[in-house]
Amino acid sequence: MTVPAVHGYKKTGKIHNIRKGMVQIMKIDTKIFGEIEIADEKIITFENGIIGFPELKRFALLHDEEKGTGAGIRFLQSLDEPAFAMPVMDPLIVKQDYDPEVDDELLASAGHITPENILVLVTVTVPSDLTKMSVNLQGPFVINVEEHKACQVIIERGNYPVKFPVYDILQARKAGE
Repeated sequence: MTVPAVHGYKKTGKIHNIRKGMVQIMKIDTKIFGEIEIADEKIITFENGIIGFPELKRFALLHDEEKGTGAGIRFLQSLDEPAFAMPVMDPLIVKQDYDPEVDDELLASAGHITPENILVLVTVTVPSDLTKMSVNLQGPFVINVEEHKACQVIIERGNYPVKFPVYDILQARKAGE
């Protein structure tokens, strides 16, 4: 499993709940982004946590506001542990034929998944040598955007590597813009 090197992290940052009008807002002091505000309706719940971190269950998906939701790399920011954020991206950006088979029971904790409410993301590993950047196609996150529920699954069928190289693909995509 490719997860950014945060094993042995220390709890840093603060979490505060505030109310703005009728909306409940969570204020969180993150390690990477500083202080951010997350509305309750933006919280994504992983009932079983994520692989390697079963205690982390509440997340928010963050992106560069200038690039909008079309930004290549986004971050899955833990709301349970402010020091934990994982770079993620849409696998179709780097592998257009990404279409793994997943048994329905593995998706149960994400609620009722349909083609209209599904968002699939994969973790991105960004080493000091950027040419070795890769994504984990074998352990995607499946998010139900309507119910704000999600799960992480392991793909057992098909050729979906844990370290799929993406640097050249992203460079070619950037040159084509």
